[in-house]
This record gives sequence, structure tokens and C-alpha cells, in this order.
Amino acid sequence: MALYPLQIAGLVLGLIGMVGTLATTILPQWRVSAFIGSNIIVFERIWEGLWMNCIRQARVRLQCKFYSSLLALPPALEAARALMCVAVALSLVALLIGICGMKQLQCTGSNDRAKVYLVGTSGILFILTGLFVLIPVCWTANIIIRDFYNPAVHVGQKRELGVALFLGWASAAVLFIGGGLLLGFCCCNRKKRRFRYPLPGYSVPHPNKPRNITVVSKASTSYV
Repeated sequence: MALYPLQIAGLVLGLIGMVGTLATTILPQWRVSAFIGSNIIVFERIWEGLWMNCIRQARVRLQCKFYSSLLALPPALEAARALMCVAVALSLVALLIGICGMKQLQCTGSNDRAKVYLVGTSGILFILTGLFVLIPVCWTANIIIRDFYNPAVHVGQKRELGVALFLGWASAAVLFIGGGLLLGFCCCNRKKRRFRYPLPGYSVPHPNKPRNITVVSKASTSYV
């Protein structure tokens, strides 16, 4: 019962990480326009995401447009799309598995060992989700920083880090922490069960139980 808050904290952090992963995937603020030089119109802001690009002008509502062609997208964008979709699916599966491993639910009957393994599996999946989120976010940030300091790139094509990238980094950190808590819960339960039940063939002597001592007496043999 002392380890139960550890499991709850891991699942709550996993849920927060899943919501953050979904928001990172949907938000269009992966790449935002950089205000450099005097030729850039400061009243216009461009957002580029995984699924759409948006333009926001002064006194005009936000206009967004989905990418029309799937094959015309850059390979980095296609890879980021795939990895983020896998991350969202993995986080959902990890959360469902972690909920099934809770002690109050009877998904696995009264088999506590199976529930502990479900919680450990959920923690591993949450950590994998964090990796899947971290790869496209860091990859995109590297491309943005490289193009920003590249003198061959036109000033109007330079971009800055958007809000979605920072949200992705935060979501990955939360997923790592939540997965670590669930793995710690699994390991602590296994150690407690190992110490509670001794190894087969080893019997612990009871202090109040009298020991049965059998005295073997040697029979004397007389020879004539």
C-alpha cells in the first residue's frame, strides 16, 4: 500500500505527457517566422506545423491551410509526422495498460504478479513514447538553428523555434519521469515479493517452535 501513490503519480504524469504529445502533434507552431532585418513585415507572423501552415496579420483573423500534397512534403516533415503519430498511439496504449495494472481493477483477476508486470510494461512504453517525441522535436530544432545561422538562406526563409517544440520537450521529460516512477513501482514490488516468499527448499526456523532432536544410540554388540 505504501507504493500505491508511486503508481498513481506515474499514471498521472503519463496522462499529462500523453495530452502534451497530442497537443505538440496538432499545434502549428513548430516553426515561426523570424523578425530579422528591416525588410520583414513585423505585422505578419507565419506558423508552420506538421499538418498546416498559418498566417496571422494585423487586424486580420488567423488563416490556416492544410498541406495539399503529401508527396511534396520534405522528408524531415514526413518522418516527424510518423514519429509523432506513433508517440500518440504508444502513450494511449501505455496509459490503458497502466490502468489495467491498478490494484482496484479486476482486469487480471486476483493475480497481483500480472498487475505488477502490466505496470512495468506501461512504464517502458511511456519511456519509449518520450524517445519518439524527443527525436522529431530535436531534429526539427536542429534544422531551424542550422538554417538560421546559415548565410546562404534568405532572411525571409529563416525561422525560429516555436511553442510546440518547447511543449514537446516538456512532454518528453514528463513521460520519462512517469515511466521511471512506474518502473520503480514494478521493481520495488518484485523485491518485496522476493523477500516475502523465500526460495523453494529453504525453510526458516520458527523461534518458538521446539526442535525435534533425534538421538541415535549405538547398540552395543557383545562378542563371545
